[in-house]
Amino acid sequence: MGTDIHGFIEVRNSYIDTAEPDDDEDLFRWHSAVALDHLYNGRPYEAFGCLFGVRGRSFEPLAAQRGFPRDASRAVTRAFEWEREDSHSPSWISQAELERADWDSTGSFGEVSEPKVLLTRRQAACDEEWGDVWSVTTVLAQRHGADNVRLVVWFDN
Repeated sequence: MGTDIHGFIEVRNSYIDTAEPDDDEDLFRWHSAVALDHLYNGRPYEAFGCLFGVRGRSFEPLAAQRGFPRDASRAVTRAFEWEREDSHSPSWISQAELERADWDSTGSFGEVSEPKVLLTRRQAACDEEWGDVWSVTTVLAQRHGADNVRLVVWFDN
């Protein structure tokens, strides 16, 4: 059985979200920007491991076992609650953390019985798979600041 990733890119700002019922206060808080499904639909386990410690075990994960953020946007919270029974390993990572990561650090890839091949983080979470996600988070960070953009995820089997 395969593992899939689900989640959203969120942005934190003062914004009244007219798509949300009763949202009439311009508080500085997290808002859903885009569902990950609109940008990404792969299953590269090395990337899951590199980023969140799920499946691939070649790297020290950047953001493993953080849990679902208590301050998540209403829309993201609803989506997670909807899928919660079948999901596991919720976590999140900010654009600022992604920008600080050493993307040239290496981890090993290969079966126990095979010779190990060294991959960089950049290769594990490559642009061919993740490029659209990185493009959106980068553009949002340019507008709102890297600490105010994050990727919130969870997985299912």
